[in-house]
Amino acid sequence: MVQDAFRFGVDLGGTKTEAILLDPQGLPIWGHRVSTPKGDYRASLDQIAALLRAARQAHPQASACSVGIGIPGSLDEDGIVRNANSTWLIGRSMRNDLQSLLGQRVVIANDANCLAMSEFADGAAAGFGSVFAVILGTGVGAGLVVNGKLWEGAGGLAGEWGHVSLPWPRQDWAESPGPTCWCSQQACIECFLSGPALAADIGRDDGNAQLALSDPKAAAALERYYDRLARALAMVINIIDPQIIVLGGGLSRIDSLYTEIPLRWQTWVFSNRRPKTLLRPAQHGDASGVRGAAWLVEGL
Repeated sequence: MVQDAFRFGVDLGGTKTEAILLDPQGLPIWGHRVSTPKGDYRASLDQIAALLRAARQAHPQASACSVGIGIPGSLDEDGIVRNANSTWLIGRSMRNDLQSLLGQRVVIANDANCLAMSEFADGAAAGFGSVFAVILGTGVGAGLVVNGKLWEGAGGLAGEWGHVSLPWPRQDWAESPGPTCWCSQQACIECFLSGPALAADIGRDDGNAQLALSDPKAAAALERYYDRLARALAMVINIIDPQIIVLGGGLSRIDSLYTEIPLRWQTWVFSNRRPKTLLRPAQHGDASGVRGAAWLVEGL
């Protein structure tokens, strides 16, 4: 930890943008949440700048704070946004544009990587050497920590779990060939496990899964959701066998996931024993991503 350093972080989500200011001890001293200006790249940058100004006005001693941003996508080798569920960011030189706007260094990482590092540092995954952290929200993604280090892969693509096909598709649920994803592929995990996907399965077209869960038709859709999430996580266990899987994002607040999914994933895990992988909700809830963003400058 850098002494006397204040850290500002932003979690730029598909529906909400959250900002936080951490004091030199890593404790939150300011925070604010606003609706994301969907579809408007420039407004997204201006919103981040406004949040930073507000944090510094509230705490003038933090004028030299670092800035970290979590986004629902990643940067390529040239700093260009790719694979973003918030599609208006794709193809933009976001890091350079923000650095020009703010007049200082900006660190940007995938929001699921921020979740993984936040929960590994002092959350639900503290003390574990291998962590697979999943965001179940407007989009679906994941971050991976191995031996205490964020694993980004050779090209920064590690954790793009939401954009592989849902494994072991069920024909009776029309999972194959499946819906077309915004990424142009079919039957991506995100098409089935995102908040809007669950809402649509229940019968709502507004993407609001939380409201949809109160619908009488929600029980049947939840059964399908349990089955699909169990299959998707069993694939992860078969490939990397993490010590713990942490769920973040709006759907992670469905308490029944933590009993139902471990009971079901055994069917697809390639082992004669029950997996040792634990499944837990993010300890810091939906604030975990923004906390991880604030720590990005130090590589956490």
